[in-house]
Amino acid sequence: MTPLTTPSTTGDDVVLLTVPADGGYLGVLRTATAGLAARLHFALDEIEDLRIAVDEACAMLLAVATRDAELDCRFAVTEDALTVEVAVPTVRGSRLPAESSFAWKVLTALTTSASAVVSDGRATITLLTRRSGGV
Repeated sequence: MTPLTTPSTTGDDVVLLTVPADGGYLGVLRTATAGLAARLHFALDEIEDLRIAVDEACAMLLAVATRDAELDCRFAVTEDALTVEVAVPTVRGSRLPAESSFAWKVLTALTTSASAVVSDGRATITLLTRRSGGV
């Protein structure tokens, strides 16, 4: 597995999952996302928003993934936020949708922030969601 781009911060809980880059395995990532967000006491609607955002980010990455690729997912849990970083090796010359696309509008509407990096044949999407309410 290639290391993901976001460095670990001391005191964070970090969970790494690798699944085949196939839509049939996205349920594993959605379930992990919901479980970790629940651990942070996110509201139910925040959990569902984050599950949808992770699903959308993964769909964007699957469209540019190489054949037989693996989807690497890094979850970083802090006191009031969950960062989800998903990455795949990409087909040469492929591009993620433009930031003005509907897919990006979904990601930015459902999370605190969303960003993407394509470098050295690898695409990474990072989603940060902060808990809005108190514990």
